[in-house]
Amino acid sequence: MTTITALAVTPQHAWEKVHVEAPDPGPGQVLIRATAFALNNGDVRALDNGPGDTAEPVIGGYEVAGTITAVGAGVDSARIGSRVMATTSRAFAECAVAQSDLALPIPEGLSDAEGVTLPVALLTEYGALRAGRLSAGQTVLITGATSAIGLVGVQLAKVLGAGRVLATTRSPGKAELLTSLGVDQVVITSSEPLTEAVLAATDGIGVDLAVDHVAGQTFAEVLPATRIDGQVVQAGRLGGAASTIDVDALSFRHLTVRGVSYGRPEVLAQLLGEAYEAALPALSDGRLRPVVDQEFPFDRANDAAERVRSGATRGKVVLVLP
Repeated sequence: MTTITALAVTPQHAWEKVHVEAPDPGPGQVLIRATAFALNNGDVRALDNGPGDTAEPVIGGYEVAGTITAVGAGVDSARIGSRVMATTSRAFAECAVAQSDLALPIPEGLSDAEGVTLPVALLTEYGALRAGRLSAGQTVLITGATSAIGLVGVQLAKVLGAGRVLATTRSPGKAELLTSLGVDQVVITSSEPLTEAVLAATDGIGVDLAVDHVAGQTFAEVLPATRIDGQVVQAGRLGGAASTIDVDALSFRHLTVRGVSYGRPEVLAQLLGEAYEAALPALSDGRLRPVVDQEFPFDRANDAAERVRSGATRGKVVLVLP
């Protein structure tokens, strides 16, 4: 039996290295020799929750990049040797299996550490913007824009034709980063009310589409900042899941509110494929660029988790293997 090293969640709410049996790709799957992994807030929540009652190692992670070394039945063997970025479960291991259509080629000019930051962000942000029926020339608001996926969202909105992009952050020191990525106006929510600032920036009309990554009371403040007959898409809960809203702001403005979540594999594959196709030209010419906050060696995964918890990140935190 061949074994590989992986990261498992311990009862002490940390990752530890364990040795597990090397996986084999099944039908429709590829085997990836990993070089980089992206950390998401969900990974840190899994640490906080602990391993539960299972006796089997709980391997973390769901974003991996590396080289395809083997393919399962039904997958073109020509893919062997290609660099890919993928979303899959049990990703934090020296080798990982992924569905072939969830393992996408890393665009030329991007490192594996940059590529691994993209699958979840592209999927989430493209799905949210599509759900909000973004059309050319519209004004878009992205809340929680300095989150790792929000940084992709502000860029992708422009790539898909938004005329203006407004973005929120609690940190004044991160405003320059958002501006450098093409944001037209930054709202610092720690020092100015979101609703009033957005209405002032839109001549009292409100934005055409709001993509909210924060929830909590931010979601309530987004509603009256959206124009009559506008679209609101709820795509994250960085500020907590509960919110108390003013229903008048929802009803009198004739808003359409959608929540997005992508759980079914067939939905994931189709949406990720569409997102990749839409983003690839911009990834190739630099209009859309991954933002890596910091790279940590694989054996410093717990330090990387602390970096995510700090709230000071500017982009994705990445683990790297030699």
